[in-house]
Amino acid sequence: MKSTSYLPGLQKRAKFMRRDTAEILKRFFFCEQSLVVTQAAWLANLAPFEAKILLSRVLWEDAMTANAMRERIFELRYPSRLIKVTDETPLLSLLAEARNAPTALALVWSLARVFKPALLKAYQAYLHYSDFIGDGPSMRFMEQAVREKKRQIERLNALTPLLIDAEKGALAGAKKWVDILEQRLSELGEIGIDSIKGPSTKLTLMPGQKKFAQPKLPKRDQRFHLLRFYWPDIVDRSYPYGTGLQLQLRSAISHFNEVWAVEIAGAILHAFADQLGWEFINDAARWTYDEARHCQMGYERLTAWGFEPGDLPLGSCLYESALSDPDPIYWIGMLFFFETKNIGKKKERLAKFIEYDDKVSGHDMDFDWADETIHASYGKKWLGKILQIRNEQSTDFDAIRDHCGQLFENIVNGATEKECAETRAVADKLINKGQISLEEAR
Repeated sequence: MKSTSYLPGLQKRAKFMRRDTAEILKRFFFCEQSLVVTQAAWLANLAPFEAKILLSRVLWEDAMTANAMRERIFELRYPSRLIKVTDETPLLSLLAEARNAPTALALVWSLARVFKPALLKAYQAYLHYSDFIGDGPSMRFMEQAVREKKRQIERLNALTPLLIDAEKGALAGAKKWVDILEQRLSELGEIGIDSIKGPSTKLTLMPGQKKFAQPKLPKRDQRFHLLRFYWPDIVDRSYPYGTGLQLQLRSAISHFNEVWAVEIAGAILHAFADQLGWEFINDAARWTYDEARHCQMGYERLTAWGFEPGDLPLGSCLYESALSDPDPIYWIGMLFFFETKNIGKKKERLAKFIEYDDKVSGHDMDFDWADETIHASYGKKWLGKILQIRNEQSTDFDAIRDHCGQLFENIVNGATEKECAETRAVADKLINKGQISLEEAR
């Protein structure tokens, strides 16, 4: 028997030292960051309402996980606060290439069937070998990340029928896209906890790829009544915002139509991700998720009142206004100024809903107000940063506001008589149906 002067120390929990742990978390962080940007970029290209809402939540969850990883890396590498891409380059190149998916179905499947499962497998392996004593802070958020990834995969896969219905003929191409991504990820050794392999051959462009670009017109769910202007007061300033039932409906429709804000928040996250970095990405992810929650607020109220999807007007005028200028500073300007200009009125409407004993509308307006105050700080902070990078004066806030207002007016001024009549007819039908339901309930 071999003699030894030392006690045994070969325990599983000693597999990773401090810097090993930081290096693995760094890889995970960069993967999550890339996928957050991809998911945000694609929001306007997704037609099903449920897809826009789900992906907004998913990318926010991913950002929360990535942010926890980032902070933990700083702790493990103290005092250094530098996180730099090194051997992750081939992996991140593949993730970036996947952003150029040929269809929304291919994009969602790449998440649900390739990248999310790969991250889940990697996170489970990490937890298997982690030291619950030395690395307890990491294990807490990694365990949560595992739970979220499992739920994300299930819910993203559940979108398949809606996406197939929205994109006729996309099925074969999506399957091929996913198969190639799986193969290329496997060649890199997946995401994993071990060293990343170099690609066996030089990475070439994915066959079938379609270079990603932000669409000038958003894809929308055909189950709703699609039009440019979702309420008459947009094109007719004499049309009253209303009181009573009309105020309840107008508020709910306004919340529902914040789908444009979801799409624009995602667009600015993608547009400024490289320039403004992680802190912006994290804020924009929360901004995107908040706007999706506001959409749900309106949709849930309307459906609870008995309205069908076909009853609900879903407009595109605000999205079109923002995208009518290719400079994304005006996209963030449109979101900042148009989403916050009515903050003061929300308190008044909350008081009205309390008066009507409409607890759910009041509840939603109350939380909306809190969210919008946060968004105001985001807009001011990041617009200021962009202007600073561009060496422009802070007073250009006013110029941006004026230009955004003009972009919107240009769209409104282009409204045809037919569009105005359609918008009025949809609103009248909605109000009449609400009045009938009210009378029947008495």
